Formats: sequence, C-alpha cells, structure tokens
Amino acid sequence: MNRRRFLGAGAAVLGAGAFGAFAVPAAARLLAEGRPGRLLNSEVPLPEAFEVPLPVPAVLAPVRSDGTADYYELTQRVARLEILPGLRTEAWTYGGSYPGPTLSVRSGRRTVVTHRNELPVPSVVHLHGGHTPADSDGYPVDLLLPVGASGERSSDAHAAAHATSGMAGMPGMAAMADADPARTVTGTRAYTYPGHQRAATLWYHDHRMGFTGPAVWRGLTGFHLVHDDEEDALPLPRGERDLPLMLADRAFAEDGSFAYPATDPALAVPGVTDEYMNGVLGDVILVNGAPWPRAAVDRARYRLRLLNASNARLYRLELDPQPPGGDALVQIGGDGGLLESPVTHDAVEIAPAERFDLVVDFSRYAPGTEVRLMNRFGGGRTEEVMLFEVGSRRVSDDAAVPERLCALERLDPEAAVATRSFGFRRSRDGDWTINNRSYQPGRALADPALGSTEIWRFFSDVHHPVHVHLNAFQVLSRNGGDPGPYDAGWKDTVDLRPAEAVEVLVRFTDYPGSYMVHCHNLEHEDMAMMADFVVE
Repeated sequence: MNRRRFLGAGAAVLGAGAFGAFAVPAAARLLAEGRPGRLLNSEVPLPEAFEVPLPVPAVLAPVRSDGTADYYELTQRVARLEILPGLRTEAWTYGGSYPGPTLSVRSGRRTVVTHRNELPVPSVVHLHGGHTPADSDGYPVDLLLPVGASGERSSDAHAAAHATSGMAGMPGMAAMADADPARTVTGTRAYTYPGHQRAATLWYHDHRMGFTGPAVWRGLTGFHLVHDDEEDALPLPRGERDLPLMLADRAFAEDGSFAYPATDPALAVPGVTDEYMNGVLGDVILVNGAPWPRAAVDRARYRLRLLNASNARLYRLELDPQPPGGDALVQIGGDGGLLESPVTHDAVEIAPAERFDLVVDFSRYAPGTEVRLMNRFGGGRTEEVMLFEVGSRRVSDDAAVPERLCALERLDPEAAVATRSFGFRRSRDGDWTINNRSYQPGRALADPALGSTEIWRFFSDVHHPVHVHLNAFQVLSRNGGDPGPYDAGWKDTVDLRPAEAVEVLVRFTDYPGSYMVHCHNLEHEDMAMMADFVVE
C-alpha cells in the first residue's frame, strides 16, 4: 500500500490492524472542527480593544562572543507588570518582561544561554523547535532549582525539587523518587544550542514536569529567531516591518493577578480542577503581552511571525476587511522555516505551539483603513485579536515575495525503516495518555536509530497538537488523504483534530539521547500526555 495512503482502505476505521480496532463514531464527524478547553472568566473589568500600542519584545544582546559562539545570560525572576491598563500583575519572567527578550541568532553559530533561577519554583527551559543535544533540550526533570537552594542545603534542595515538581501527585512521578540527582542543578544552568538548523521562528518556554501550563500562563515564554544566508538573500520584509507576534489568552483575578484553575494553588501538586482538564481558555487575548493592541503600519509589505503561545486555544485568523481579491495572508514559512514556495490563504488555523510566517501587503488597503485581525474560532471578546492602522503617507517598499523561496529537501517515505503508531487518548480513569500509558520519565515508547528515517502515525480521540522534540518532520497524510492546507514545509507541531490520523515522516539526526513527543495542549501535557523516545 502506498505509504501516503495508509488509511485508504476505509475512512470509518482509523488504522485497523496498525492501531487496533479504533472505530470513528458517526457523531465524531460532527466534532471535526471542535475546539478544546473551557473558558475561565476574568474577575476584573476588561479594557476596550485597540487602545494599547503593540509592544515588540527587546532583542537580547550577547554578553560576549568569540569566533564560533555567542553567549547570553537570562535571569528568571518575578516581576510586577502592567498588562491590563491600571493594574499590576505578578508574572514569572525571563529578564523581567513578558514575553521575555528575543534571541536573534545566526545559523551555524553556537548559542550558549545561561539561565539563573530567582523564581520561587524550579524551572526547565525548552527551546521549542530547536535542533538540540539532549542535555540542553529541556527534558522535563532536568530541574534548575532557585538560587539559595544549594551549598550545605544541597540534599534538602534535591528533596525539595522532587516535592515541588509534583512527583508524588502525577501519574508516573513516584518512579522518580530516587532519580539521579545529577539531573538537578541549582542557581544557574547553561543551555547550548549548536545552531545546526535553518532560519526559523522558534520560541523558548518552561517545560517542568507537571507544571508547564501554569508556568507558561504566568509568563515564561520568549522568541528565539534563527537567521541564515539563504533567507537573508530574499527580498522579504525586514527591520521594523518584520514583526514577531506572540498570541496568548489569559484570565485575571480581582487583584490583577493571573487567574488559573490549579488543583493546588501552591503548585505542589500538578494539574487543574476537573472541569478544565481539556484545557484552560482565557477571556483576554494578548499579543506580545498586551491586550488587543493596535499597530500603526505603512502601506507596505510586512512579515508577521505568528506564534500561538496559548495553553489550549486554537485560532482561525483572518483580516477584516479582506483586501480586494482576497488571499490576504501569504505564507512563506512554518515551524521549521521557509516553505519551498509561498502559499496564499484567506485565513490560517493555528494550534498551540505552531508558528506561521506570513507576508501581508497593506498597500492593498486604502489609506487610513483599520484592519482587524480576527479569530473566527473565538466568541465575544475573544473573536478580536489586534488592529492594524494603515498609514496615509507614501512610503518606499522594495520587499517582495519570490515565487520560489528555497530548495526544500523532501524526505522519502520509501527510506523509512520503521512505522510507529501513537494514540493520543484519555483513559477510562480520566488520565491523558499516549498508547494508553501515562507519562513516566525514563520509559521510552520508541528507540529510533541515529541517522534513520521513520514514519510516525498519530491518532486521536479529541483535539491534540502533537509536538516532537529534536527534529522537524514532514506531514505525509491526513486520514489517508493529502496533507492539510496548513501542513506545508517542515513542522515540529501538527494539529491533530478529533478522531483523526496524521502520518509524518521524521529523520533523526546528529544527537543521541532521550527526547519527548507530547501533546502541546499544556493541560493535557501536565496531566501525563507525554512520552520519551531514545535516539541510539
């Protein structure tokens, strides 16, 4: 059977034989566009939309450089920020801002980022989309303890790491009670990123086992942009017309703090209350940490680097009004960098952790037009995202989108040496599982050989954005048919819809060790929808 048509024998059964008998109820078809999560309403009056200017995260300068590497330092600390006008919100931050500062790096140069933890909790940093050695990938129990938990208190600090990481309360955590203390460090940790990857829009965020959801919700996110000569040679928008846009929804308590329905407000036990098990949705849409901001734009082409940094919310983004002739959004890149050729859309659907690099030509609008970025998956206040105010003065614009962007390597399905299946489902006991197993550190569900190519099949009960660490992949099929309209190019996160099967092709290169595949609905992830794979 053609590998791209592995489910062609029947649309009503997902992978009979390969997956076991996993019948798709007829009603599931009606849920194909269903979205996960439950809305958490804020307890403060919400500001009017489009009153706050769009902030752009500052670019972090290296503390030093040499012939092959750039060195950065970041302090993780609590900061009180004005996110909603007139209120102060206590955030967990990288460098005192939300989002954290942007790292702008070159492909081929080693990047070393030393993190210092001054938070009240342990942390783990994951460079999402990074092609990274295992010891710097952000494995969820590679804890960085706060400053002050070291020295003569090292044994106490190690015990505290296990207690505060929730190991007693999460499925599989008990097995880590006697984990190797070498995985835990205190004060500072240096993460090394060799830079052996193409230009792409990456991001970094906390990845601590059982607590990724509340940590990201409280602010531990930032952009990491990789540049290379291939992309620099293209006449794409650059400078102030290259905008990173981090989308996130949040809810706020009466005192202005981030509201989050944690089972344990002290965050000693992971998870959320039962009604939010399928994901937490906020009623405030933030872009780069600002609620429903506005941005003044020239009548020119802009590159919009869209990142969905929400815990669980899906977005269907489109411009209102559409420009004459439609095709408002020209996609030039995805998770793993440039596409081979641009793809035009009237709207894009973006799941948690996905990135879309889009070019929008605002010269197609009349001077003075107010263009709203809308979320058609939202309702009420969450249907609006931000506003672009199109300028009236004449400007020069030498940017363009070439018909061919790059020579994209295409992986060969016939080169695959193994095919593996991963079922993302909720168990009868209520746990989120992969292949009917709750996560246990050190227990691998796959052992691909270094340098090999494999086909991985993901199938679902409800909505799951599936993220694979170490290497990007290429989507081969959805339910035995062609890839979807948003599956082009290299990806590291794929939007797996209800009762759907997606087949991807991945080649494991450069680095052996333990890595992760998991759902990037952070509430699902925290409640054990993760698995190890070990590259040998």
